[in-house]
Amino acid sequence: MLRTITVGSCVSIQGLVVRTLADGKMVVKVDEKLFVGYPVSKVRAA
Repeated sequence: MLRTITVGSCVSIQGLVVRTLADGKMVVKVDEKLFVGYPVSKVRAA
């Protein structure tokens, strides 16, 4: 599944979900690199 995470205060990364950590962070994979950050909340359209 493709998800977006935030790394730092203003950097977003979109990649394939590898796993979810116990502290609420998510690990995503882009090419061969792994990134850890908080998932971006989904916004519901009006």
